[in-house]
Amino acid sequence: MEALFYAIPIVMIAFVVFAAVRLVGRSRQISSAWNSGLTAEARCLRSYTTTSGGGGDTSVTTTMHHVYEFTTHDGRTVRFDEANGPATTLEGDYVTVHYLSDRPEQATAHAPARGRLAAGTGCMLAFFGVFIAFCIAFMVLAHFLFAESDGLMP
Repeated sequence: MEALFYAIPIVMIAFVVFAAVRLVGRSRQISSAWNSGLTAEARCLRSYTTTSGGGGDTSVTTTMHHVYEFTTHDGRTVRFDEANGPATTLEGDYVTVHYLSDRPEQATAHAPARGRLAAGTGCMLAFFGVFIAFCIAFMVLAHFLFAESDGLMP
């Protein structure tokens, strides 16, 4: 029983660390694309939404996705899907995309907003840090409760 009070928070911490690594990686991809200076005109081929959450008493989150296609400066045709795009971009619209020459499939149609990207990433990392601290505090508290009760919870 005591192992659950350690295993579950450790698994939760592992998921949060994984999410933080993915968040920082995507932020670096977007920043690198903006800094590359390479742009192209892309056409929105499709837009769709995905939902997550249970409904009922829990909130439902809707994410807007767009599928874009563009031609790189060296003539390659690239298609990519990007989440959290503007709801005002519709199928058939043309947008400017930023990309890296060696990884054009990691392009972004988001307009450069370095401060917003840094603030969003920083806030999420702070939230993840608080969550990890809560998990560690929970494990420490569980350790002391088990130590005082000789392995039996009061």
